[in-house]
Amino acid sequence: MMVQASPQVLVICGPTASGKSSTAIQVARELDGEIVSADSMQIYRGMDIGTAKVTPEEQALVRHHLIDCCEPGETFSVARFKELATAAIRDIQSRGKLAIVCGGTGQYISALTQGIDYVDIPVDPVLRESLNQRAREEGLDALYQELSQADPEAVQAIKPQDQKRIIRALEIFHQTGRPKTEHLAESRLKGPDFNFIVYCLTHQREVLYDKINQRVQTMIDMGLVEEVRQLLVKTNGPAASTAWQAIGYKEIIASLQGQKTLQEATSDIAQATRRYAKRQLTWFRKMPDVHWLHDLTSDQAARAMINEMKNKTIF
Repeated sequence: MMVQASPQVLVICGPTASGKSSTAIQVARELDGEIVSADSMQIYRGMDIGTAKVTPEEQALVRHHLIDCCEPGETFSVARFKELATAAIRDIQSRGKLAIVCGGTGQYISALTQGIDYVDIPVDPVLRESLNQRAREEGLDALYQELSQADPEAVQAIKPQDQKRIIRALEIFHQTGRPKTEHLAESRLKGPDFNFIVYCLTHQREVLYDKINQRVQTMIDMGLVEEVRQLLVKTNGPAASTAWQAIGYKEIIASLQGQKTLQEATSDIAQATRRYAKRQLTWFRKMPDVHWLHDLTSDQAARAMINEMKNKTIF
């Protein structure tokens, strides 16, 4: 495989259950590549079944990066992902191999392909609790109106009921004295570090939703309930972290706590996953220069990518 000064980085994205991982493994095996995961939940150790993490056997076939990076209670930001992913890509390329970014977390992929240098502004627990307290006492609408004054551009993309994003945007404003959109505008000035080619896998809605429903049931059959139970014991209960808000985990926790039956939890997971897939597709449609592959099997998608990459002079 020829490697030149600006080797191409292949990106394989798409909604949940679209066949990304299988496709990426096939491409990597034929083109001597390694995979950089762009999944915001597969970074957590012990969260395997519920995140559809590649198996140890699959990882033995192709080297994977950015999987099992931290514990469920730890925080992990987009800025941290971009830092680690960039280092992984440089390492892969330094060894003459093809770097393949694979995942469904839109923010992660955009950070790389659009060269967004997110300012990693750490959470101030005291400030966050103060804002949450205000939301309880004054109502979330009061904070939404405050954000409308502080960052009118950001508020256009945040729903009035989205407390998490409202509070985060206000945190950034109060901590830095500057609106979030100003930070984001500055973050895009440098541009991407690599030459990317982006493929997005997708299927007709009915087909994709059927794949999602089957995946959820498979996760239950594989032991998702026991996985969650063991994680709860290991971490002494669900903490206020992003990991415990993952689809599949919060619903099973509710079932284990007696708030709903397992059947209800399973149905809720499938519904939440279908909604998430819809949001993923919305994000990817807004990304520039995406090559869409519709209604292909993993074998077919892999072959299409392999043929195109082999026809390129730089990869």
